[in-house]
Parts: sequence; C-alpha cells; structure tokens
Amino acid sequence: MARLPVLIDTDPGVDDAWALLMAFASPDHEVVGLTVTAGNVGLAHTVRNALRLCEVAGVDVPVFPGCADPLVFPAEDAAYVHGRDGFGDTGYLPPARKPEAEHAALAMVRLSHAHPGLLLVCLGPLTNLALALRLDPTLPARIGRLVVMGGAVTGQGNTSVSAEFNIAFDPEAAHVVFEAFPAYDLVDWEAVLRHGIPHADVERWLEAPGPKAAFYKAISRRTREWSEDRRGTHWHSADGLAMAAALAPDGATGWVRHALAVETGGRLARGATVVDWGGRSGRPARARILLGYDPGRFRALLAGALGVPTGSDPPA
Repeated sequence: MARLPVLIDTDPGVDDAWALLMAFASPDHEVVGLTVTAGNVGLAHTVRNALRLCEVAGVDVPVFPGCADPLVFPAEDAAYVHGRDGFGDTGYLPPARKPEAEHAALAMVRLSHAHPGLLLVCLGPLTNLALALRLDPTLPARIGRLVVMGGAVTGQGNTSVSAEFNIAFDPEAAHVVFEAFPAYDLVDWEAVLRHGIPHADVERWLEAPGPKAAFYKAISRRTREWSEDRRGTHWHSADGLAMAAALAPDGATGWVRHALAVETGGRLARGATVVDWGGRSGRPARARILLGYDPGRFRALLAGALGVPTGSDPPA
C-alpha cells in the first residue's frame, strides 16, 4: 500500500523537533518536504535545525527555506523558551547538507501538483502558506487535508492573554489561510493543555537507546526545565499533538466544527482566534477543532518517535 505524502511547514524549535520525528517514524506516511519559516527563532536557525534533525533521524527529506519575517508587522520569537538557536544552545555540529534553493512557498505550490491530495501539516506561523496562496489561489483544491497547530479557541493564550504563539506571530497570514481553505483541522493550545505528559515519563523515554532520544534529550533540556518551572508536572507537546491528529486521525475522540476568525487589530486581542460558538455570524464553519485524543495512542506515537521499544512504556 502506497504511503500518504505529507508536507510539513515548520519552525524548529524543540517542540517541532519531536513532531518531525513522529512523522519520519510513520510507516504510513512519506514526508516529501519540510518548508521552513521563522517563528520560534530566526530563519537561519530554523533551517539549520531542520537539516540537522533530518541527519539525526537518518532521512533524506528536502528542506526549503521560506519567510524570514511575518507578512506585515515584526514579531518577537520564542528564544527564551527554545534557546537562541532554537535547539537549546547545545552547540551541536552543523549539518553537512545544504537546504534547497527553491523558496518554501514555491515548493508548496509545486509539491501540491506533484502529490495531489497530500496531507499538509503546519506547525509554525502560517507565513509560508499565506504567501503560497497569494501565488496560487487554487492551492487548497490540491490539498487533501490541512492540519494546523495554532490558536486558543476560548482565549486562553500562551503568548498573550488571548493569543497562541503561532497565530500571534503572524495574524495576517493566519487570516489569509483560514479564509482560503474551505475546511481545515485545528489543534489549538487549549487542547494541548488537556493532553499533558508527566515529566517523569518524558525523562524515562529520553533514556531510550539510539541517536534520536539522545539528541532530543540534549536539545530539550533547557525547555523542559523552563516548562517544569512554569507549567508544573506535565510536559505539553503542542506540535506532537497536532502531528498525532494528522498521522493517526482515528485516535481523535472528538471534534467540533465552527466558524473562526483571526483578530488582526485590537489593543488587547491581536492574534486571537475568535470562534463563533453560537453560530451567530452566518459565516461558514470551516474550522474542525480537536476536542480530545486517545491518551494511550498519543503516548505510543510520542515514545515510538524517540525509539522507545513497543510495549516497554507502561500506560498512563
């Protein structure tokens, strides 16, 4: 049976790294490219991180550099969480391979023609995809499914009071994307908070033999310490949850579909994802919002990506 092609738009980032390892490990999916944007840190770092992670995982996936800045307004990165280089400032060896010359937005358009019906998973700000849509408005017709990690559907943000990082970094791009696609799946920050993994379990997984767990243990140390200090006993893998919903949608325990709009102005709520819970706007319900995901399935996908032997991880 042919593997389903998947294109991943990403801004690695410690959290993105785990999600990418999940995709590389999937026997049912073929990663046809990584399109890379600025977000967690600057573009030079996110491109280098994507290349290095491919080497660690032993995969030969093309990496396409994309947008270094949001569409309209500048935004602050998340180096205070991920380290200045996005991978915990561990000083890892630079990748031997170079990125592709083709811009990420152009690669998105080309790969959608080469693999019609592909799965598109967006783990970072939506700048690359917004630019691709401006270049080719017919793009959504060739995407089988779009999965976005982003938003805070009742305004419980992680960057501001009401906004989640990926959307807040480039609200204009998110507006372009969410208005262009007739349907998309959204894994928001509030869903992530409902699917935390005990830090003790994560630390046990990171002792698995092999280069993937060892590399992830090193690059995530700073972020794990930051998370435990500020968010308590559980690790929250936002991009991992989005990737689980993308790769294994049958693990989802509930979805709800509503209209959604992005606040691009406002003194207090720029970047907020405003959901029409009551159906008052009359706008199309394009967003399918994840409510829950099977905890055992999620743990298995996360642990398997690090090389934890199947069946060795006790249930939650």
